[in-house]
Amino acid sequence: MEANPIESFRALALQVTCHAVNQARDRAEASALMQKAIDRLAQQIAASIAFIGSDCRLIVLPEYFLTGFPMGESLSVWAEKACLEMAGAEYEALGKIAQKHQIFLAGNAYELDPNFPDLYFQTCFAIAPSGSVVLRYRRLNSMFAPTPHDVWDKYLDCYGLEGVFPVAKTEIGNLAALASEEILYPEVARCLAMRGAEIFLHSTSEVYGKERSPKEAAKISRAVENMAYIISANTAGIVNTPIPSASADGGSKIIDYRGLVLAETATGESMAAFTEIDLAALRRYRRRPGLNNLLSRQRFELFAASYSQAHFYPANTMLDKEIERKHFLQTQQVAIDRLADLGII
Repeated sequence: MEANPIESFRALALQVTCHAVNQARDRAEASALMQKAIDRLAQQIAASIAFIGSDCRLIVLPEYFLTGFPMGESLSVWAEKACLEMAGAEYEALGKIAQKHQIFLAGNAYELDPNFPDLYFQTCFAIAPSGSVVLRYRRLNSMFAPTPHDVWDKYLDCYGLEGVFPVAKTEIGNLAALASEEILYPEVARCLAMRGAEIFLHSTSEVYGKERSPKEAAKISRAVENMAYIISANTAGIVNTPIPSASADGGSKIIDYRGLVLAETATGESMAAFTEIDLAALRRYRRRPGLNNLLSRQRFELFAASYSQAHFYPANTMLDKEIERKHFLQTQQVAIDRLADLGII
Protein backbone atom coordinates (compact mmCIF):
# COMPACT_ATOMS: atom_id res chain seq x y z
CA MET A 1 0.00 0.00 0.00
CA GLU A 2 1.15 3.52 -0.73
CA ALA A 3 2.52 5.59 2.17
CA ASN A 4 -0.24 8.21 2.00
CA PRO A 5 -3.43 6.43 0.98
CA ILE A 6 -6.54 8.40 0.04
CA GLU A 7 -9.35 7.04 2.20
CA SER A 8 -12.21 8.66 0.30
CA PHE A 9 -12.60 9.85 -3.30
CA ARG A 10 -15.07 9.81 -6.15
CA ALA A 11 -15.10 7.35 -9.03
CA LEU A 12 -16.90 7.45 -12.37
CA ALA A 13 -18.09 4.70 -14.70
CA LEU A 14 -18.03 6.73 -17.91
CA GLN A 15 -20.54 5.48 -20.46
CA VAL A 16 -19.42 6.40 -23.97
CA THR A 17 -20.15 5.29 -27.51
CA CYS A 18 -17.74 2.84 -29.09
CA HIS A 19 -16.74 3.78 -32.64
CA ALA A 20 -15.74 0.48 -34.23
CA VAL A 21 -12.82 0.25 -36.65
CA ASN A 22 -13.94 -2.88 -38.54
CA GLN A 23 -14.58 -0.90 -41.71
CA ALA A 24 -11.17 0.77 -41.66
CA ARG A 25 -9.14 -0.20 -44.71
CA ASP A 26 -5.81 -0.47 -42.94
CA ARG A 27 -3.91 0.26 -39.74
CA ALA A 28 -3.39 3.92 -40.59
CA GLU A 29 -7.11 4.53 -40.97
CA ALA A 30 -7.89 2.54 -37.80
CA SER A 31 -5.25 4.48 -35.85
CA ALA A 32 -6.78 7.76 -36.99
CA LEU A 33 -10.18 6.60 -35.74
CA MET A 34 -8.68 5.57 -32.41
CA GLN A 35 -6.97 8.92 -31.99
CA LYS A 36 -10.23 10.69 -32.79
CA ALA A 37 -11.93 8.62 -30.07
CA ILE A 38 -9.20 9.54 -27.59
CA ASP A 39 -9.52 13.23 -28.44
CA ARG A 40 -13.24 13.01 -27.82
CA LEU A 41 -12.66 11.17 -24.55
CA ALA A 42 -10.27 13.88 -23.41
CA GLN A 43 -13.07 16.44 -23.73
CA GLN A 44 -15.65 14.20 -22.04
CA ILE A 45 -13.32 13.39 -19.15
CA ALA A 46 -12.45 17.04 -18.59
CA ALA A 47 -16.12 18.03 -18.58
CA SER A 48 -17.08 15.16 -16.28
CA ILE A 49 -14.42 16.06 -13.72
CA ALA A 50 -15.48 19.71 -13.85
CA PHE A 51 -19.01 18.59 -12.93
CA ILE A 52 -18.14 15.92 -10.36
CA GLY A 53 -15.27 17.72 -8.67
CA SER A 54 -11.52 17.51 -8.35
CA ASP A 55 -11.81 14.58 -5.93
CA CYS A 56 -12.79 12.37 -8.88
CA ARG A 57 -9.67 10.21 -8.91
CA LEU A 58 -10.77 7.12 -10.85
CA ILE A 59 -12.53 6.82 -14.22
CA VAL A 60 -13.41 3.47 -15.79
CA LEU A 61 -14.12 3.21 -19.54
CA PRO A 62 -16.12 0.50 -21.35
CA GLU A 63 -14.87 -2.66 -23.01
CA TYR A 64 -12.86 -2.25 -26.25
CA PHE A 65 -13.89 1.41 -26.29
CA LEU A 66 -11.37 2.34 -29.01
CA THR A 67 -12.04 -0.34 -31.61
CA GLY A 68 -15.09 -2.49 -31.12
CA PHE A 69 -14.61 -6.23 -31.55
CA PRO A 70 -13.59 -8.42 -34.52
CA MET A 71 -16.47 -9.44 -36.76
CA GLY A 72 -15.07 -12.26 -38.85
CA GLU A 73 -11.56 -10.86 -39.22
CA SER A 74 -8.81 -13.42 -38.82
CA LEU A 75 -6.50 -13.15 -35.84
CA SER A 76 -3.72 -11.78 -38.03
CA VAL A 77 -5.94 -9.17 -39.69
CA TRP A 78 -7.37 -7.94 -36.37
CA ALA A 79 -3.91 -7.87 -34.82
CA GLU A 80 -2.61 -5.69 -37.63
CA LYS A 81 -5.61 -3.38 -37.77
CA ALA A 82 -6.89 -2.89 -34.25
CA CYS A 83 -4.53 -4.13 -31.55
CA LEU A 84 -2.49 -1.78 -29.38
CA GLU A 85 1.21 -2.12 -28.73
CA MET A 86 2.10 -2.38 -25.05
CA ALA A 87 3.98 0.92 -25.18
CA GLY A 88 2.16 2.32 -28.17
CA ALA A 89 0.81 5.73 -29.10
CA GLU A 90 -2.67 5.03 -27.78
CA TYR A 91 -1.44 4.27 -24.26
CA GLU A 92 0.76 7.34 -24.42
CA ALA A 93 -2.20 9.53 -25.38
CA LEU A 94 -4.38 8.07 -22.63
CA GLY A 95 -1.50 8.52 -20.19
CA LYS A 96 -1.42 12.22 -20.97
CA ILE A 97 -5.10 12.49 -20.04
CA ALA A 98 -4.42 10.73 -16.74
CA GLN A 99 -1.48 13.04 -16.07
CA LYS A 100 -3.38 16.20 -16.90
CA HIS A 101 -6.24 15.43 -14.53
CA GLN A 102 -4.24 13.44 -11.96
CA ILE A 103 -6.58 10.47 -12.21
CA PHE A 104 -6.42 6.72 -12.54
CA LEU A 105 -7.85 5.87 -15.95
CA ALA A 106 -8.99 2.29 -16.61
CA GLY A 107 -10.23 0.62 -19.76
CA ASN A 108 -10.04 -2.39 -22.04
CA ALA A 109 -8.37 -2.95 -25.42
CA TYR A 110 -7.04 -5.64 -27.73
CA GLU A 111 -3.28 -5.73 -27.22
CA LEU A 112 -0.19 -7.21 -28.82
CA ASP A 113 2.55 -8.87 -26.78
CA PRO A 114 6.03 -9.45 -28.24
CA ASN A 115 6.27 -12.68 -26.24
CA PHE A 116 3.38 -14.07 -28.32
CA PRO A 117 3.87 -12.58 -31.81
CA ASP A 118 1.13 -14.61 -33.51
CA LEU A 119 -1.61 -13.74 -31.01
CA TYR A 120 -3.24 -10.86 -29.21
CA PHE A 121 -4.98 -10.60 -25.84
CA GLN A 122 -7.98 -8.67 -24.63
CA THR A 123 -6.43 -6.54 -21.92
CA CYS A 124 -7.86 -4.54 -19.04
CA PHE A 125 -5.53 -1.78 -17.96
CA ALA A 126 -5.24 1.02 -15.42
CA ILE A 127 -3.08 4.09 -15.97
CA ALA A 128 -1.83 6.03 -12.93
CA PRO A 129 -1.67 9.84 -12.60
CA SER A 130 2.00 9.50 -13.58
CA GLY A 131 0.84 8.39 -17.03
CA SER A 132 2.23 4.88 -16.61
CA VAL A 133 0.28 1.64 -16.91
CA VAL A 134 0.19 0.17 -13.38
CA LEU A 135 -2.25 -2.68 -14.03
CA ARG A 136 -2.40 -5.00 -17.01
CA TYR A 137 -4.82 -7.94 -16.81
CA ARG A 138 -5.41 -10.29 -19.74
CA ARG A 139 -8.90 -11.75 -20.01
CA LEU A 140 -8.86 -15.42 -18.99
CA ASN A 141 -12.28 -16.54 -20.28
CA SER A 142 -13.13 -15.56 -23.84
CA MET A 143 -15.26 -17.13 -26.54
CA PHE A 144 -13.44 -15.77 -29.58
CA ALA A 145 -10.10 -14.32 -28.47
CA PRO A 146 -6.83 -15.88 -27.29
CA THR A 147 -6.27 -15.99 -23.54
CA PRO A 148 -3.28 -16.72 -21.28
CA HIS A 149 -4.76 -20.17 -20.66
CA ASP A 150 -4.39 -20.97 -24.36
CA VAL A 151 -0.63 -20.51 -24.03
CA TRP A 152 -0.56 -21.37 -20.34
CA ASP A 153 2.89 -22.83 -19.81
CA LYS A 154 4.70 -20.09 -21.71
CA TYR A 155 2.54 -17.35 -20.17
CA LEU A 156 3.45 -18.52 -16.68
CA ASP A 157 7.11 -18.58 -17.67
CA CYS A 158 6.81 -14.97 -18.86
CA TYR A 159 4.64 -13.43 -16.17
CA GLY A 160 4.12 -15.88 -13.31
CA LEU A 161 0.85 -16.39 -11.47
CA GLU A 162 0.92 -12.83 -10.15
CA GLY A 163 0.87 -11.66 -13.75
CA VAL A 164 -2.20 -13.78 -14.42
CA PHE A 165 -4.05 -12.31 -11.42
CA PRO A 166 -2.50 -8.85 -10.99
CA VAL A 167 -3.51 -6.40 -8.27
CA ALA A 168 -2.17 -2.84 -8.30
CA LYS A 169 -1.65 -1.44 -4.81
CA THR A 170 -2.13 2.31 -5.22
CA GLU A 171 -2.92 5.37 -3.14
CA ILE A 172 -6.62 4.96 -3.99
CA GLY A 173 -6.72 1.30 -2.97
CA ASN A 174 -5.94 -2.11 -4.38
CA LEU A 175 -7.16 -2.18 -7.98
CA ALA A 176 -8.00 -5.28 -10.02
CA ALA A 177 -9.83 -5.78 -13.30
CA LEU A 178 -12.56 -8.02 -14.67
CA ALA A 179 -13.36 -8.10 -18.38
CA SER A 180 -17.01 -8.01 -19.42
CA GLU A 181 -18.62 -11.44 -19.03
CA GLU A 182 -15.88 -12.57 -16.63
CA ILE A 183 -18.16 -11.11 -13.97
CA LEU A 184 -19.98 -14.45 -14.40
CA TYR A 185 -16.89 -16.42 -13.31
CA PRO A 186 -16.60 -16.14 -9.50
CA GLU A 187 -13.17 -17.79 -9.45
CA VAL A 188 -11.54 -14.90 -11.31
CA ALA A 189 -12.74 -12.28 -8.85
CA ARG A 190 -11.96 -14.57 -5.92
CA CYS A 191 -8.35 -15.11 -6.99
CA LEU A 192 -7.94 -11.34 -7.25
CA ALA A 193 -9.58 -10.80 -3.86
CA MET A 194 -7.18 -13.37 -2.38
CA ARG A 195 -4.40 -11.02 -3.53
CA GLY A 196 -5.97 -8.02 -1.83
CA ALA A 197 -8.28 -6.52 -4.49
CA GLU A 198 -10.59 -3.86 -3.03
CA ILE A 199 -11.94 -2.22 -6.20
CA PHE A 200 -12.86 -4.20 -9.31
CA LEU A 201 -12.62 -2.25 -12.57
CA HIS A 202 -15.25 -3.82 -14.82
CA SER A 203 -15.08 -2.68 -18.44
CA THR A 204 -18.03 -4.23 -20.24
CA SER A 205 -20.21 -4.07 -23.34
CA GLU A 206 -23.49 -5.80 -22.67
CA VAL A 207 -27.25 -5.78 -23.13
CA TYR A 208 -29.09 -3.52 -20.70
CA GLY A 209 -32.82 -3.63 -19.97
CA LYS A 210 -35.49 -3.39 -17.33
CA GLU A 211 -35.12 -6.97 -16.17
CA ARG A 212 -32.04 -7.93 -14.17
CA SER A 213 -29.80 -10.08 -16.35
CA PRO A 214 -27.38 -12.77 -15.13
CA LYS A 215 -24.55 -10.23 -15.38
CA GLU A 216 -26.48 -7.79 -13.21
CA ALA A 217 -26.98 -10.46 -10.55
CA ALA A 218 -23.32 -11.44 -10.84
CA LYS A 219 -22.11 -7.89 -10.24
CA ILE A 220 -23.90 -7.77 -6.90
CA SER A 221 -22.74 -11.28 -6.03
CA ARG A 222 -19.09 -10.53 -6.80
CA ALA A 223 -19.26 -7.39 -4.68
CA VAL A 224 -20.83 -9.16 -1.69
CA GLU A 225 -18.78 -12.34 -1.69
CA ASN A 226 -15.48 -10.47 -2.11
CA MET A 227 -16.45 -7.47 0.05
CA ALA A 228 -15.28 -5.11 -2.70
CA TYR A 229 -16.45 -2.24 -4.88
CA ILE A 230 -17.49 -2.97 -8.48
CA ILE A 231 -17.17 -0.10 -10.97
CA SER A 232 -18.90 -1.31 -14.12
CA ALA A 233 -18.72 0.86 -17.25
CA ASN A 234 -20.85 -0.22 -20.20
CA THR A 235 -20.85 1.13 -23.75
CA ALA A 236 -23.41 3.67 -24.94
CA GLY A 237 -23.86 1.66 -28.11
CA ILE A 238 -21.44 0.51 -30.81
CA VAL A 239 -21.53 2.34 -34.13
CA ASN A 240 -20.03 1.62 -37.57
CA THR A 241 -20.97 -2.06 -37.58
CA PRO A 242 -23.94 -3.97 -39.06
CA ILE A 243 -25.16 -4.76 -35.52
CA PRO A 244 -27.87 -2.32 -34.36
CA SER A 245 -25.98 0.33 -32.44
CA ALA A 246 -28.02 0.26 -29.22
CA SER A 247 -27.67 -3.50 -28.71
CA ALA A 248 -25.13 -2.86 -25.93
CA ASP A 249 -26.12 0.41 -24.32
CA GLY A 250 -26.68 1.54 -20.76
CA GLY A 251 -26.66 0.54 -17.13
CA SER A 252 -23.18 1.58 -16.05
CA LYS A 253 -23.09 1.44 -12.27
CA ILE A 254 -21.07 1.38 -9.08
CA ILE A 255 -21.80 -1.22 -6.40
CA ASP A 256 -20.32 -1.18 -2.92
CA TYR A 257 -18.90 -3.97 -0.76
CA ARG A 258 -22.37 -4.69 0.73
CA GLY A 259 -23.97 -5.16 -2.69
CA LEU A 260 -25.71 -1.78 -2.70
CA VAL A 261 -26.00 0.02 -6.05
CA LEU A 262 -24.69 3.49 -5.25
CA ALA A 263 -24.98 5.01 -8.72
CA GLU A 264 -26.47 3.89 -12.03
CA THR A 265 -27.23 5.46 -15.38
CA ALA A 266 -29.72 4.59 -18.12
CA THR A 267 -28.91 4.52 -21.84
CA GLY A 268 -26.86 6.89 -23.98
CA GLU A 269 -23.59 8.64 -23.29
CA SER A 270 -23.51 9.60 -19.62
CA MET A 271 -21.34 10.57 -16.67
CA ALA A 272 -24.19 10.02 -14.19
CA ALA A 273 -22.74 6.82 -12.72
CA PHE A 274 -20.38 8.39 -10.18
CA THR A 275 -20.18 8.17 -6.41
CA GLU A 276 -17.89 8.30 -3.42
CA ILE A 277 -15.57 5.37 -2.77
CA ASP A 278 -15.06 5.08 0.99
CA LEU A 279 -11.96 2.94 1.43
CA ALA A 280 -11.84 3.50 5.18
CA ALA A 281 -15.36 2.11 5.54
CA LEU A 282 -14.54 -0.89 3.32
CA ARG A 283 -11.48 -1.71 5.41
CA ARG A 284 -13.40 -1.41 8.67
CA TYR A 285 -16.03 -3.73 7.20
CA ARG A 286 -13.42 -6.30 6.19
CA ARG A 287 -11.80 -6.27 9.64
CA ARG A 288 -15.02 -6.57 11.64
CA PRO A 289 -15.74 -10.13 12.89
CA GLY A 290 -19.23 -11.40 12.19
CA LEU A 291 -21.60 -13.24 9.89
CA ASN A 292 -21.09 -10.86 6.95
CA ASN A 293 -17.30 -11.13 6.89
CA LEU A 294 -17.30 -13.69 4.10
CA LEU A 295 -13.62 -13.38 3.19
CA SER A 296 -12.48 -14.36 6.68
CA ARG A 297 -14.96 -17.25 6.79
CA GLN A 298 -13.91 -18.76 3.46
CA ARG A 299 -12.17 -22.18 3.82
CA PHE A 300 -10.22 -22.55 0.61
CA GLU A 301 -8.74 -25.94 1.49
CA LEU A 302 -12.21 -27.45 1.16
CA PHE A 303 -12.24 -26.78 -2.57
CA ALA A 304 -8.59 -27.05 -3.64
CA ALA A 305 -8.63 -30.79 -4.34
CA SER A 306 -11.81 -30.63 -6.43
CA TYR A 307 -10.39 -27.86 -8.59
CA SER A 308 -7.03 -29.57 -9.02
CA GLN A 309 -8.75 -32.73 -10.26
CA ALA A 310 -11.02 -30.97 -12.76
CA HIS A 311 -9.63 -30.74 -16.31
CA PHE A 312 -12.34 -29.83 -18.80
CA TYR A 313 -11.24 -26.96 -21.03
CA PRO A 314 -7.77 -27.83 -22.40
CA ALA A 315 -4.82 -25.54 -21.84
CA ASN A 316 -2.01 -24.67 -24.27
CA THR A 317 -4.09 -25.17 -27.43
CA MET A 318 -2.52 -22.14 -29.15
CA LEU A 319 1.13 -22.85 -28.52
CA ASP A 320 3.23 -23.09 -31.66
CA LYS A 321 0.42 -23.36 -34.18
CA GLU A 322 -1.44 -21.08 -36.54
CA ILE A 323 -4.99 -20.53 -35.33
CA GLU A 324 -8.18 -19.91 -37.31
CA ARG A 325 -11.40 -18.65 -35.75
CA LYS A 326 -13.05 -22.08 -35.95
CA HIS A 327 -10.53 -23.21 -33.34
CA PHE A 328 -12.50 -21.54 -30.54
CA LEU A 329 -15.72 -23.48 -31.10
CA GLN A 330 -13.80 -26.70 -31.71
CA THR A 331 -12.01 -26.35 -28.38
CA GLN A 332 -15.25 -25.58 -26.55
CA GLN A 333 -16.71 -28.76 -28.04
CA VAL A 334 -13.80 -30.72 -26.56
CA ALA A 335 -14.69 -29.34 -23.13
CA ILE A 336 -18.38 -30.17 -23.61
CA ASP A 337 -17.50 -33.74 -24.65
CA ARG A 338 -15.31 -34.17 -21.57
CA LEU A 339 -18.08 -32.93 -19.30
CA ALA A 340 -20.55 -35.29 -20.98
CA ASP A 341 -18.19 -38.29 -20.72
CA LEU A 342 -17.90 -37.68 -16.99
CA GLY A 343 -21.66 -37.45 -16.57
CA ILE A 344 -21.49 -33.83 -15.44
CA ILE A 345 -23.78 -32.59 -18.21
